[in-house]
Amino acid sequence: MQISEASVTGLKRELKVVIGQGELTQRFTTRLDEFKDQVQLKGFRKGKVPVAHLKKLYGRSVMAEVLQQAVEETSRKAIEERKERAAHQPNINLSEDKEELERVLSGQSDLAFTMSYEALPEITVTDLTQLKLERPVAEVTEEAIDKGVASLAERSTRYEVEADRTAGDGDRLTIDFSGRVGEEEFEGGKGEDVQLVVGESRFIPGFVEGLAGAKAGEERAVNVKFPDDYPEQKLAGKDAVFAVKVKEVAKAIKPEINDEFAKTLGAETLAKLRELVSGKLASEYLSVTRQKLKRQILDALDKSHDFTLPETLVASEFESIWRQVTQGLEQAGKTFADEGKSEDDMRAEYRTIAERRVRLGLVIGEIGDKAKVQVGQDELRRALIEQARRYPGQEKMVYEFYEKNPSALVELRAPIFEDKVVDHILEQAKPADKKVSVEELMKPDEDAEAHLHHGHDHDHDHHDHGHDHAHGHDHTHDHSHDHDHGHDHGHDHGHDNEHHHDQDHGPPKK
Repeated sequence: MQISEASVTGLKRELKVVIGQGELTQRFTTRLDEFKDQVQLKGFRKGKVPVAHLKKLYGRSVMAEVLQQAVEETSRKAIEERKERAAHQPNINLSEDKEELERVLSGQSDLAFTMSYEALPEITVTDLTQLKLERPVAEVTEEAIDKGVASLAERSTRYEVEADRTAGDGDRLTIDFSGRVGEEEFEGGKGEDVQLVVGESRFIPGFVEGLAGAKAGEERAVNVKFPDDYPEQKLAGKDAVFAVKVKEVAKAIKPEINDEFAKTLGAETLAKLRELVSGKLASEYLSVTRQKLKRQILDALDKSHDFTLPETLVASEFESIWRQVTQGLEQAGKTFADEGKSEDDMRAEYRTIAERRVRLGLVIGEIGDKAKVQVGQDELRRALIEQARRYPGQEKMVYEFYEKNPSALVELRAPIFEDKVVDHILEQAKPADKKVSVEELMKPDEDAEAHLHHGHDHDHDHHDHGHDHAHGHDHTHDHSHDHDHGHDHGHDHGHDNEHHHDQDHGPPKK
Protein backbone atom coordinates (compact mmCIF):
# COMPACT_ATOMS: atom_id res chain seq x y z
CA MET A 1 0.00 0.00 0.00
CA GLN A 2 1.29 3.43 -0.96
CA ILE A 3 -0.09 6.62 0.60
CA SER A 4 0.66 10.17 -0.49
CA GLU A 5 -0.80 13.55 0.38
CA ALA A 6 -2.84 15.16 -2.37
CA SER A 7 -3.77 18.21 -0.29
CA VAL A 8 -3.91 19.33 3.34
CA THR A 9 -5.83 22.48 4.24
CA GLY A 10 -6.64 23.13 7.88
CA LEU A 11 -8.44 20.02 9.08
CA LYS A 12 -9.25 18.87 5.54
CA ARG A 13 -7.24 15.99 4.15
CA GLU A 14 -7.07 14.41 0.71
CA LEU A 15 -4.86 11.36 0.35
CA LYS A 16 -4.01 9.23 -2.65
CA VAL A 17 -3.86 5.51 -1.90
CA VAL A 18 -2.57 2.73 -4.15
CA ILE A 19 -3.12 -0.94 -3.34
CA GLY A 20 -0.81 -3.09 -5.43
CA GLN A 21 -1.99 -5.77 -7.84
CA GLY A 22 -0.04 -8.37 -5.88
CA GLU A 23 -1.79 -7.57 -2.60
CA LEU A 24 -5.19 -7.63 -4.31
CA THR A 25 -4.42 -11.01 -5.91
CA GLN A 26 -3.36 -12.43 -2.55
CA ARG A 27 -6.55 -11.13 -0.91
CA PHE A 28 -8.62 -12.55 -3.78
CA THR A 29 -7.01 -15.99 -3.54
CA THR A 30 -7.50 -16.13 0.22
CA ARG A 31 -11.15 -15.13 -0.05
CA LEU A 32 -11.78 -17.63 -2.87
CA ASP A 33 -10.31 -20.43 -0.74
CA GLU A 34 -12.65 -19.46 2.10
CA PHE A 35 -15.55 -19.33 -0.34
CA LYS A 36 -14.70 -22.81 -1.65
CA ASP A 37 -15.34 -24.30 1.79
CA GLN A 38 -18.69 -22.52 2.10
CA VAL A 39 -20.33 -22.94 -1.31
CA GLN A 40 -22.21 -26.06 -2.37
CA LEU A 41 -22.79 -26.64 -6.10
CA LYS A 42 -24.73 -29.40 -7.78
CA GLY A 43 -22.41 -32.19 -8.89
CA PHE A 44 -19.71 -31.35 -6.38
CA ARG A 45 -19.19 -32.27 -2.77
CA LYS A 46 -18.96 -29.37 -0.35
CA GLY A 47 -15.42 -27.98 -0.34
CA LYS A 48 -14.44 -29.92 -3.47
CA VAL A 49 -15.43 -27.39 -6.15
CA PRO A 50 -12.34 -26.57 -8.28
CA VAL A 51 -11.04 -23.05 -7.66
CA ALA A 52 -10.93 -22.39 -11.41
CA HIS A 53 -14.64 -23.22 -11.65
CA LEU A 54 -15.47 -20.95 -8.71
CA LYS A 55 -13.41 -18.18 -10.25
CA LYS A 56 -15.36 -18.50 -13.48
CA LEU A 57 -18.73 -18.39 -11.69
CA TYR A 58 -18.08 -15.94 -8.87
CA GLY A 59 -14.76 -14.28 -9.62
CA ARG A 60 -16.10 -10.78 -10.25
CA SER A 61 -18.40 -10.70 -7.22
CA VAL A 62 -15.65 -12.07 -4.96
CA MET A 63 -13.18 -9.49 -6.30
CA ALA A 64 -15.75 -6.72 -5.74
CA GLU A 65 -16.07 -7.87 -2.12
CA VAL A 66 -12.28 -7.97 -1.78
CA LEU A 67 -11.92 -4.47 -3.19
CA GLN A 68 -14.51 -3.05 -0.79
CA GLN A 69 -12.84 -4.66 2.21
CA ALA A 70 -9.40 -3.54 1.02
CA VAL A 71 -10.54 0.07 0.63
CA GLU A 72 -12.10 0.09 4.12
CA GLU A 73 -9.04 -1.43 5.77
CA THR A 74 -6.45 0.65 3.96
CA SER A 75 -8.30 3.93 4.45
CA ARG A 76 -8.54 3.20 8.17
CA LYS A 77 -4.85 2.27 8.27
CA ALA A 78 -3.92 5.42 6.37
CA ILE A 79 -5.54 7.58 9.06
CA GLU A 80 -3.93 5.55 11.86
CA GLU A 81 -0.48 5.91 10.30
CA ARG A 82 -0.94 9.68 10.30
CA LYS A 83 -1.86 9.46 14.00
CA GLU A 84 -5.12 11.24 13.27
CA ARG A 85 -8.78 10.64 14.05
CA ALA A 86 -11.37 11.29 11.37
CA ALA A 87 -14.38 13.43 12.24
CA HIS A 88 -16.51 11.32 9.90
CA GLN A 89 -16.34 8.39 7.51
CA PRO A 90 -13.86 9.26 4.73
CA ASN A 91 -15.24 9.96 1.27
CA ILE A 92 -13.77 7.48 -1.22
CA ASN A 93 -13.37 8.39 -4.89
CA LEU A 94 -12.47 5.67 -7.38
CA SER A 95 -11.43 6.20 -10.97
CA GLU A 96 -14.26 6.86 -13.42
CA ASP A 97 -12.30 5.16 -16.20
CA LYS A 98 -14.33 2.00 -16.92
CA GLU A 99 -11.43 0.25 -18.65
CA GLU A 100 -9.18 0.87 -15.66
CA LEU A 101 -11.83 -0.45 -13.26
CA GLU A 102 -12.28 -3.51 -15.45
CA ARG A 103 -8.54 -4.24 -15.24
CA VAL A 104 -8.72 -3.95 -11.45
CA LEU A 105 -11.73 -6.28 -11.26
CA SER A 106 -9.99 -8.84 -13.43
CA GLY A 107 -6.87 -8.70 -11.23
CA GLN A 108 -4.64 -7.09 -13.86
CA SER A 109 -4.03 -3.68 -12.28
CA ASP A 110 -3.37 -1.81 -9.05
CA LEU A 111 -6.30 -0.12 -7.31
CA ALA A 112 -5.82 3.63 -6.93
CA PHE A 113 -8.28 5.90 -5.12
CA THR A 114 -8.41 9.17 -3.26
CA MET A 115 -9.86 9.55 0.21
CA SER A 116 -10.95 12.84 1.73
CA TYR A 117 -11.94 13.59 5.30
CA GLU A 118 -11.67 16.12 8.08
CA ALA A 119 -9.39 15.30 10.98
CA LEU A 120 -10.42 15.97 14.54
CA PRO A 121 -8.46 18.89 15.97
CA GLU A 122 -5.83 18.50 18.65
CA ILE A 123 -7.41 19.73 21.89
CA THR A 124 -5.49 20.98 24.90
CA VAL A 125 -7.90 20.74 27.81
CA THR A 126 -7.85 23.60 30.28
CA ASP A 127 -6.78 22.94 33.88
CA LEU A 128 -10.06 21.76 35.37
CA THR A 129 -8.93 22.58 38.91
CA GLN A 130 -8.88 26.25 37.92
CA LEU A 131 -12.52 26.42 36.84
CA LYS A 132 -14.41 28.89 39.03
CA LEU A 133 -17.74 27.29 39.85
CA GLU A 134 -20.42 28.12 42.43
CA ARG A 135 -22.86 25.54 43.69
CA PRO A 136 -26.19 27.29 44.43
CA VAL A 137 -27.69 25.72 47.55
CA ALA A 138 -31.25 26.36 48.75
CA GLU A 139 -32.64 25.11 52.04
CA VAL A 140 -36.06 23.52 52.34
CA THR A 141 -38.05 25.93 54.52
CA GLU A 142 -41.15 25.28 56.59
CA GLU A 143 -42.99 27.68 54.31
CA ALA A 144 -42.05 25.60 51.26
CA ILE A 145 -43.22 22.44 53.02
CA ASP A 146 -46.51 24.17 53.90
CA LYS A 147 -47.01 25.06 50.24
CA GLY A 148 -46.18 21.51 49.17
CA VAL A 149 -48.71 20.00 51.56
CA ALA A 150 -51.30 22.59 50.51
CA SER A 151 -50.66 21.63 46.88
CA LEU A 152 -51.38 18.00 47.73
CA ALA A 153 -54.58 19.03 49.48
CA GLU A 154 -55.57 21.06 46.43
CA ARG A 155 -55.05 18.03 44.25
CA SER A 156 -57.19 15.97 46.61
CA THR A 157 -60.12 18.36 46.30
CA ARG A 158 -63.38 16.59 45.54
CA TYR A 159 -66.54 18.12 44.10
CA GLU A 160 -70.24 17.76 44.89
CA VAL A 161 -72.82 18.77 42.30
CA GLU A 162 -75.50 21.16 43.61
CA ALA A 163 -78.51 21.71 41.36
CA ASP A 164 -79.22 25.37 42.22
CA ARG A 165 -75.68 26.49 43.00
CA THR A 166 -74.42 29.75 41.56
CA ALA A 167 -70.86 29.33 40.26
CA GLY A 168 -68.34 31.02 42.51
CA ASP A 169 -64.58 31.05 42.91
CA GLY A 170 -63.20 27.50 43.14
CA ASP A 171 -66.37 25.82 41.87
CA ARG A 172 -66.11 23.34 39.02
CA LEU A 173 -68.27 23.76 35.93
CA THR A 174 -69.10 21.13 33.33
CA ILE A 175 -69.86 22.81 30.01
CA ASP A 176 -70.44 22.39 26.29
CA PHE A 177 -69.12 25.20 24.11
CA SER A 178 -68.77 26.31 20.51
CA GLY A 179 -66.66 29.27 19.41
CA ARG A 180 -66.72 31.51 16.37
CA VAL A 181 -64.52 34.24 14.97
CA GLY A 182 -66.93 36.39 13.03
CA GLU A 183 -69.26 33.88 11.41
CA GLU A 184 -66.68 31.12 11.12
CA GLU A 185 -66.03 28.24 13.48
CA PHE A 186 -62.40 27.32 14.07
CA GLU A 187 -60.42 24.19 14.85
CA GLY A 188 -60.42 23.39 18.56
CA GLY A 189 -63.31 25.75 19.15
CA LYS A 190 -65.81 23.06 20.20
CA GLY A 191 -66.06 20.85 23.25
CA GLU A 192 -68.49 18.72 25.22
CA ASP A 193 -68.50 17.87 28.93
CA VAL A 194 -65.44 20.02 29.50
CA GLN A 195 -64.63 20.72 33.12
CA LEU A 196 -63.04 23.93 34.36
CA VAL A 197 -62.67 25.69 37.68
CA VAL A 198 -63.78 29.27 38.28
CA GLY A 199 -60.77 31.37 39.18
CA GLU A 200 -58.26 29.38 37.17
CA SER A 201 -56.26 31.13 34.48
CA ARG A 202 -55.50 28.18 32.22
CA PHE A 203 -57.76 29.43 29.44
CA ILE A 204 -57.74 32.54 27.29
CA PRO A 205 -58.46 35.74 29.24
CA GLY A 206 -62.14 36.40 29.82
CA PHE A 207 -63.46 32.91 29.16
CA VAL A 208 -63.67 31.57 32.72
CA GLU A 209 -64.52 35.02 34.07
CA GLY A 210 -67.48 35.13 31.71
CA LEU A 211 -69.00 32.11 33.46
CA ALA A 212 -68.88 33.43 37.04
CA GLY A 213 -72.33 33.41 38.63
CA ALA A 214 -73.75 30.90 36.13
CA LYS A 215 -76.13 28.09 37.10
CA ALA A 216 -76.75 24.62 35.69
CA GLY A 217 -78.92 24.79 32.56
CA GLU A 218 -77.91 28.36 31.78
CA GLU A 219 -76.62 29.34 28.35
CA ARG A 220 -74.25 32.25 27.87
CA ALA A 221 -72.42 34.03 25.09
CA VAL A 222 -68.87 34.73 26.26
CA ASN A 223 -66.88 37.36 24.38
CA VAL A 224 -63.10 37.02 24.40
CA LYS A 225 -60.07 38.27 22.55
CA PHE A 226 -57.23 35.94 21.72
CA PRO A 227 -53.85 37.27 22.92
CA ASP A 228 -51.62 38.80 20.27
CA ASP A 229 -49.00 36.14 21.02
CA TYR A 230 -51.48 33.25 20.83
CA PRO A 231 -49.65 30.18 19.40
CA GLU A 232 -52.27 29.62 16.68
CA GLN A 233 -51.34 32.52 14.42
CA LYS A 234 -54.72 32.53 12.64
CA LEU A 235 -56.46 33.34 15.93
CA ALA A 236 -53.90 35.70 17.47
CA GLY A 237 -55.43 39.09 18.29
CA LYS A 238 -58.88 38.08 17.01
CA ASP A 239 -62.22 38.66 18.79
CA ALA A 240 -64.29 35.53 19.34
CA VAL A 241 -67.66 34.57 20.80
CA PHE A 242 -68.26 31.28 22.61
CA ALA A 243 -71.76 29.88 22.97
CA VAL A 244 -71.58 28.06 26.31
CA LYS A 245 -74.09 25.75 27.98
CA VAL A 246 -73.50 25.12 31.68
CA LYS A 247 -74.45 21.52 32.47
CA GLU A 248 -73.29 21.22 36.09
CA VAL A 249 -72.01 23.39 38.92
CA ALA A 250 -70.08 21.51 41.61
CA LYS A 251 -68.94 22.82 44.96
CA ALA A 252 -65.29 22.29 45.89
CA ILE A 253 -64.74 20.36 49.11
CA LYS A 254 -61.12 20.58 50.19
CA PRO A 255 -59.75 18.11 52.72
CA GLU A 256 -58.70 19.25 56.15
CA ILE A 257 -54.95 18.96 56.48
CA ASN A 258 -54.42 16.54 59.35
CA ASP A 259 -53.28 12.98 60.10
CA GLU A 260 -56.32 11.50 58.37
CA PHE A 261 -55.53 13.42 55.21
CA ALA A 262 -51.93 12.22 55.38
CA LYS A 263 -53.12 8.61 55.58
CA THR A 264 -55.07 8.99 52.33
CA LEU A 265 -51.73 9.74 50.69
CA GLY A 266 -49.96 6.75 52.19
CA ALA A 267 -48.26 8.52 55.11
CA GLU A 268 -48.80 7.43 58.72
CA THR A 269 -49.13 10.96 60.08
CA LEU A 270 -49.09 14.56 58.93
CA ALA A 271 -45.57 14.84 60.31
CA LYS A 272 -44.49 11.89 58.12
CA LEU A 273 -46.17 13.49 55.11
CA ARG A 274 -44.25 16.69 55.75
CA GLU A 275 -41.05 14.66 55.84
CA LEU A 276 -41.92 13.14 52.47
CA VAL A 277 -42.65 16.57 51.01
CA SER A 278 -39.40 17.91 52.46
CA GLY A 279 -37.44 15.04 50.93
CA LYS A 280 -39.03 15.56 47.53
CA LEU A 281 -38.29 19.27 47.61
CA ALA A 282 -34.69 18.62 48.64
CA SER A 283 -34.34 16.21 45.72
CA GLU A 284 -35.80 18.80 43.33
CA TYR A 285 -33.45 21.47 44.62
CA LEU A 286 -30.44 19.17 44.18
CA SER A 287 -31.51 18.40 40.62
CA VAL A 288 -31.77 22.09 39.74
CA THR A 289 -28.47 22.79 41.49
CA ARG A 290 -26.77 20.18 39.32
CA GLN A 291 -28.32 21.62 36.17
CA LYS A 292 -27.07 25.08 37.11
CA LEU A 293 -23.60 23.71 37.83
CA LYS A 294 -23.59 21.87 34.53
CA ARG A 295 -24.49 25.07 32.73
CA GLN A 296 -21.59 26.84 34.44
CA ILE A 297 -19.25 24.03 33.41
CA LEU A 298 -20.34 24.14 29.78
CA ASP A 299 -20.06 27.93 29.65
CA ALA A 300 -16.60 27.80 31.21
CA LEU A 301 -15.40 25.08 28.83
CA ASP A 302 -16.80 26.96 25.85
CA LYS A 303 -15.00 30.17 26.82
CA SER A 304 -11.70 28.49 27.64
CA HIS A 305 -11.30 26.45 24.45
CA ASP A 306 -10.73 27.88 21.00
CA PHE A 307 -9.82 25.57 18.14
CA THR A 308 -10.79 24.94 14.53
CA LEU A 309 -13.98 22.92 14.23
CA PRO A 310 -14.61 20.23 11.61
CA GLU A 311 -17.04 21.84 9.19
CA THR A 312 -18.70 18.50 8.50
CA LEU A 313 -19.78 18.17 12.13
CA VAL A 314 -20.91 21.78 12.41
CA ALA A 315 -22.94 21.53 9.21
CA SER A 316 -24.63 18.32 10.35
CA GLU A 317 -25.43 19.78 13.78
CA PHE A 318 -26.78 22.97 12.22
CA GLU A 319 -29.02 21.04 9.84
CA SER A 320 -30.45 19.09 12.75
CA ILE A 321 -31.19 22.28 14.70
CA TRP A 322 -32.50 24.17 11.69
CA ARG A 323 -34.85 21.35 10.76
CA GLN A 324 -36.46 21.60 14.18
CA VAL A 325 -36.63 25.39 14.01
CA THR A 326 -38.42 25.40 10.68
CA GLN A 327 -40.74 22.58 11.75
CA GLY A 328 -41.58 24.52 14.91
CA LEU A 329 -42.40 27.65 12.94
CA GLU A 330 -44.50 25.68 10.48
CA GLN A 331 -46.47 23.96 13.24
CA ALA A 332 -47.12 27.32 14.91
CA GLY A 333 -48.18 28.86 11.61
CA LYS A 334 -45.45 31.49 11.89
CA THR A 335 -42.80 32.93 9.60
CA PHE A 336 -39.33 34.33 10.24
CA ALA A 337 -40.86 37.81 10.06
CA ASP A 338 -43.17 36.91 12.96
CA GLU A 339 -40.04 36.22 15.01
CA GLY A 340 -38.81 39.71 14.25
CA LYS A 341 -35.72 38.53 12.37
CA SER A 342 -34.71 37.62 8.86
CA GLU A 343 -33.96 34.06 7.87
CA ASP A 344 -30.29 34.97 7.40
CA ASP A 345 -30.09 36.42 10.91
CA MET A 346 -31.68 33.33 12.43
CA ARG A 347 -29.42 31.05 10.45
CA ALA A 348 -26.41 32.93 11.80
CA GLU A 349 -27.69 32.59 15.38
CA TYR A 350 -28.31 28.88 15.10
CA ARG A 351 -25.00 28.38 13.33
CA THR A 352 -23.35 29.81 16.47
CA ILE A 353 -25.32 27.34 18.60
CA ALA A 354 -24.20 24.45 16.37
CA GLU A 355 -20.57 25.53 16.70
CA ARG A 356 -20.88 25.71 20.48
CA ARG A 357 -22.39 22.23 20.66
CA VAL A 358 -19.69 20.66 18.51
CA ARG A 359 -16.92 22.46 20.41
CA LEU A 360 -18.31 21.33 23.76
CA GLY A 361 -18.84 17.81 22.49
CA LEU A 362 -15.23 17.49 21.42
CA VAL A 363 -13.96 18.94 24.70
CA ILE A 364 -16.22 16.69 26.79
CA GLY A 365 -15.06 13.70 24.75
CA GLU A 366 -11.41 14.63 25.25
CA ILE A 367 -11.85 15.08 29.00
CA GLY A 368 -13.65 11.74 29.20
CA ASP A 369 -10.88 10.01 27.23
CA LYS A 370 -8.14 11.34 29.47
CA ALA A 371 -10.12 10.49 32.61
CA LYS A 372 -10.79 7.01 31.19
CA VAL A 373 -14.53 7.46 31.66
CA GLN A 374 -16.41 4.31 30.73
CA VAL A 375 -20.10 3.47 30.35
CA GLY A 376 -20.68 -0.07 31.56
CA GLN A 377 -23.10 -2.62 30.16
CA ASP A 378 -25.16 -2.51 33.35
CA GLU A 379 -25.57 1.24 32.97
CA LEU A 380 -26.64 0.84 29.35
CA ARG A 381 -29.05 -1.91 30.34
CA ARG A 382 -30.68 0.33 32.96
CA ALA A 383 -30.93 3.14 30.42
CA LEU A 384 -32.58 0.77 27.95
CA ILE A 385 -35.11 -0.30 30.59
CA GLU A 386 -35.88 3.34 31.36
CA GLN A 387 -36.27 4.05 27.66
CA ALA A 388 -38.70 1.14 27.26
CA ARG A 389 -40.76 2.38 30.21
CA ARG A 390 -41.41 5.59 28.31
CA TYR A 391 -43.54 3.58 25.87
CA PRO A 392 -46.09 1.62 27.95
CA GLY A 393 -47.37 -1.42 26.10
CA GLN A 394 -44.61 -1.15 23.48
CA GLU A 395 -41.67 -2.26 25.59
CA LYS A 396 -41.03 -5.34 23.46
CA MET A 397 -40.84 -3.22 20.30
CA VAL A 398 -38.31 -0.92 21.97
CA TYR A 399 -36.08 -3.83 22.97
CA GLU A 400 -36.33 -5.34 19.49
CA PHE A 401 -35.42 -2.00 17.90
CA TYR A 402 -32.19 -1.69 19.89
CA GLU A 403 -31.41 -5.37 19.33
CA LYS A 404 -31.66 -4.88 15.57
CA ASN A 405 -29.96 -1.47 15.66
CA PRO A 406 -27.10 -1.70 18.17
CA SER A 407 -25.63 1.56 16.85
CA ALA A 408 -28.71 3.33 18.25
CA LEU A 409 -27.39 2.57 21.73
CA VAL A 410 -25.14 5.60 21.21
CA GLU A 411 -28.22 7.71 21.96
CA LEU A 412 -28.59 6.02 25.34
CA ARG A 413 -24.88 6.01 26.06
CA ALA A 414 -24.29 9.71 25.33
CA PRO A 415 -26.10 11.31 28.31
CA ILE A 416 -24.62 8.71 30.70
CA PHE A 417 -21.11 9.45 29.44
CA GLU A 418 -21.73 13.18 29.65
CA ASP A 419 -23.00 12.98 33.24
CA LYS A 420 -19.97 10.94 34.28
CA VAL A 421 -17.65 13.51 32.72
CA VAL A 422 -19.52 16.27 34.58
CA ASP A 423 -18.98 14.30 37.81
CA HIS A 424 -15.27 14.09 37.02
CA ILE A 425 -15.08 17.84 36.37
CA LEU A 426 -16.88 18.61 39.64
CA GLU A 427 -14.36 16.45 41.52
CA GLN A 428 -11.52 18.42 39.95
CA ALA A 429 -13.00 21.92 40.19
CA LYS A 430 -14.42 21.61 43.72
CA PRO A 431 -17.13 24.29 43.40
CA ALA A 432 -17.81 26.56 46.37
CA ASP A 433 -21.28 26.47 47.93
CA LYS A 434 -23.38 29.61 47.67
CA LYS A 435 -26.57 29.89 49.70
CA VAL A 436 -29.51 31.16 47.64
CA SER A 437 -33.25 31.45 48.06
CA VAL A 438 -35.56 28.96 46.39
CA GLU A 439 -36.78 31.74 44.10
CA GLU A 440 -33.22 32.51 43.05
CA LEU A 441 -32.44 28.83 42.52
CA MET A 442 -35.50 28.28 40.36
CA LYS A 443 -35.03 31.46 38.35
CA PRO A 444 -34.07 30.63 34.74
CA ASP A 445 -30.62 31.81 33.70
CA GLU A 446 -30.82 35.30 32.26
CA ASP A 447 -29.15 34.28 29.02
CA ALA A 448 -30.82 30.89 28.69
CA GLU A 449 -32.50 32.03 25.50
CA ALA A 450 -29.16 33.08 24.07
CA HIS A 451 -28.70 29.46 23.05
CA LEU A 452 -32.23 28.31 22.36
CA HIS A 453 -34.28 31.25 21.17
CA HIS A 454 -37.95 31.80 20.64
CA GLY A 455 -39.15 28.78 22.58
CA HIS A 456 -38.03 26.19 20.06
CA ASP A 457 -36.89 23.23 22.12
CA HIS A 458 -33.97 21.71 20.32
CA ASP A 459 -33.14 18.15 21.16
CA HIS A 460 -33.98 18.04 24.83
CA ASP A 461 -33.48 14.30 24.89
CA HIS A 462 -29.79 14.49 23.94
CA HIS A 463 -30.40 12.84 20.60
CA ASP A 464 -27.36 11.67 18.71
CA HIS A 465 -26.97 13.21 15.27
CA GLY A 466 -24.63 10.55 14.01
CA HIS A 467 -21.46 12.20 15.33
CA ASP A 468 -19.44 9.75 17.38
CA HIS A 469 -16.30 11.68 16.40
CA ALA A 470 -14.54 8.42 15.61
CA HIS A 471 -13.97 7.70 19.28
CA GLY A 472 -17.39 6.73 20.49
CA HIS A 473 -18.41 9.87 22.36
CA ASP A 474 -21.52 11.74 21.43
CA HIS A 475 -21.09 15.46 21.89
CA THR A 476 -23.02 17.34 24.50
CA HIS A 477 -26.17 19.11 23.50
CA ASP A 478 -26.03 21.79 26.14
CA HIS A 479 -29.52 21.77 27.56
CA SER A 480 -28.60 22.41 31.15
CA HIS A 481 -30.33 25.76 30.97
CA ASP A 482 -33.58 24.30 29.73
CA HIS A 483 -34.56 22.78 33.05
CA ASP A 484 -38.23 23.17 33.79
CA HIS A 485 -38.48 25.46 36.79
CA GLY A 486 -42.25 25.29 36.98
CA HIS A 487 -42.30 22.77 39.80
CA ASP A 488 -45.43 22.08 41.77
CA HIS A 489 -43.53 21.51 44.99
CA GLY A 490 -44.44 18.55 47.06
CA HIS A 491 -46.75 16.65 44.74
CA ASP A 492 -46.68 13.23 43.18
CA HIS A 493 -46.12 10.78 46.00
CA GLY A 494 -47.97 8.21 44.00
CA HIS A 495 -51.23 8.83 45.86
CA ASP A 496 -52.52 12.00 44.30
CA ASN A 497 -56.18 10.86 44.19
CA GLU A 498 -56.48 13.24 41.30
CA HIS A 499 -59.84 14.92 41.22
CA HIS A 500 -58.42 18.07 39.70
CA HIS A 501 -59.22 19.21 36.24
CA ASP A 502 -56.38 18.77 33.79
CA GLN A 503 -58.43 18.19 30.66
CA ASP A 504 -56.82 17.42 27.35
CA HIS A 505 -59.55 19.34 25.59
CA GLY A 506 -61.54 22.47 26.23
CA PRO A 507 -61.55 26.11 25.28
CA PRO A 508 -58.31 27.32 23.74
CA LYS A 509 -55.72 27.78 26.43
CA LYS A 510 -53.46 30.70 26.90
